[in-house]
Amino acid sequence: MSTKDQLVPAESPPVDMRPLMASFPSGVTVTTALHSDGRPWGMTCTSLCSVSLDPPILLVCLRCGSPTLEAIAASRSFAVNLLHHQARAYAELFASGAVDRFERVRWSVGPAAGGPHLLDAAHTIADCEVVDDSVVGDHAVVMGRVRAVSQLRPQRPLLYGLRRYATWPELVDGSYLSSDAQAFDWS
Repeated sequence: MSTKDQLVPAESPPVDMRPLMASFPSGVTVTTALHSDGRPWGMTCTSLCSVSLDPPILLVCLRCGSPTLEAIAASRSFAVNLLHHQARAYAELFASGAVDRFERVRWSVGPAAGGPHLLDAAHTIADCEVVDDSVVGDHAVVMGRVRAVSQLRPQRPLLYGLRRYATWPELVDGSYLSSDAQAFDWS
């Protein structure tokens, strides 16, 4: 018998883990991609995680069947737009499913971009190339090698938890990018 068999009974009732995840605040992102037909897609996502620093890899989890996931699968690249504290309207727009969302916001995509950059909503953007993906339950885990990170402005990040939006309590100037990295033991 494997350890997995010991931990999860074969006939256990389904567990609703939404209350658990609602009480776990996280940053808010909009993950974007350009489909191979050139159409931009994007969705609000709080499932973002650093996987590796060398090589730089992160993961996002996206709902199976989402047009954004289909665009990422077709283009094999994506961008992660980390939203700043004044971008709640963007988070709500990209969570709404509105088909005209990119017509309602200012965005750009350069030749090396992994997906559209939300210029007014993001404080930092990561451009990624897909290195692996797999379906787990009703979501796909997409791993992306970070090709570029663009910090647009120092900002307080937009946070989501307890089914509401909040922000970091103080302005962050960006100096943490060099000084704190030395203070942490990342191993």
